[in-house]
Amino acid sequence: MNDTIYALSSGAPPAALAIIRISGPKAFDAVQSLCGGLPEPRRASLRTLKDAQGHILDESIVILFPGPNSASGEDLAELHLHGGRAVVRAVENALSSMDALRQAEAGEYTRRAFENGVMDLNQADALSDLLFAETERQRKSAITMMDGFGNKILEWQQSLLQISALIESELDFSDEDDVNSGSRDKLLLKAARLSNAIDTLLSAPPIERLRDGVKIVLGGPPNSGKSTLLNALTQREAAIVSDIAGTTRDIIEIPISIEGIAFLFLDTAGVRTDSHDDIEKIGIERAQTAFEAADIILWLGDEPPKSDAKIIDIAAKSDLENHRDSGKLSLSAKTGEGIESLKSKLIEMAQDIIPAEDSFALNKRQREALMDISECLSNLSHSDDWLIMGEHARIARSAMDRLTGRAHTEELLDTIFGQFCIGK
Repeated sequence: MNDTIYALSSGAPPAALAIIRISGPKAFDAVQSLCGGLPEPRRASLRTLKDAQGHILDESIVILFPGPNSASGEDLAELHLHGGRAVVRAVENALSSMDALRQAEAGEYTRRAFENGVMDLNQADALSDLLFAETERQRKSAITMMDGFGNKILEWQQSLLQISALIESELDFSDEDDVNSGSRDKLLLKAARLSNAIDTLLSAPPIERLRDGVKIVLGGPPNSGKSTLLNALTQREAAIVSDIAGTTRDIIEIPISIEGIAFLFLDTAGVRTDSHDDIEKIGIERAQTAFEAADIILWLGDEPPKSDAKIIDIAAKSDLENHRDSGKLSLSAKTGEGIESLKSKLIEMAQDIIPAEDSFALNKRQREALMDISECLSNLSHSDDWLIMGEHARIARSAMDRLTGRAHTEELLDTIFGQFCIGK
């Protein structure tokens, strides 16, 4: 935190513009060295950048953001350069030659923002999701978490503190006539309300389904049209199509977005019991494993596999008369018949698997902390001993601190912020 860091924070050059951010106690000194003076804070100013030998590096827009009211919570400067590789490299070389400056590590700007109280750990998680968002639904979910989840956590923190205060009042002042806040009924009501609110959020689909994509597995016997259907859905030659049985040996994974929802399609080996090919047998075993882990199975055969996944029975090759089946979804990858109907059905089914729009979607870390809080509230409500109730409340507060990042380990922070790119 005592170092001053710098990094390219925009996309890789060449580009129209390149933005280098400098953050730390020597940030403005570095700008002074490059510009020969400091522009007015928070105002874009055109300056000529020069190295230590006086050679011109570039004409740049320079903006200063004095801490703590900056993106990192400390003095921060932005250099808006021309986006050529040589320009960026020259400015970075000039910065690297200055004392007390070093290149930033992955996620270090955001980590400093967290350390300086600019954002909490949940906002950092949401920012990471926003940076890696590839679909519209992922973007909206990240924005919702960034804008509103912190307020919900603050509300829950206040409720938890009120519960703790009621317990402490009963422990410390129950013998005084003017203290009536230790009512057990009042305490249980507050605990129940908080527990119900947390459990409702925990029952919703997790962010991983939205982030990784709804897992769709195509299955069926050999030559049932799985690979052809995959190619039609992805609109490219993702899988080899052949009349030879057993062409698909291994699982093929293709991520695509349909109307802003991420899907992961998996084409599997044709399932049959009479194969004498050892490699094909391995492919069939992997197909069975994929069925067990699927969210939705597109089955192009007679008897669907045993699985907890939702199954769509498909009569493929409907352009051929003997392939139609009134009890199944008829489609033809060759003519395009039924493809749009299948996509609509997948979108409809995905709504129950991914988080709802404008709702909070929790990651694994957040769910674990909230489950601990919910368990503590349950234990608290079933106890008649005020000391034990106070201990459950203390553990719940500790879990809440883990949720916000007030109680954290370096290993946890390394894991979270290490996912960011250098420059963010």
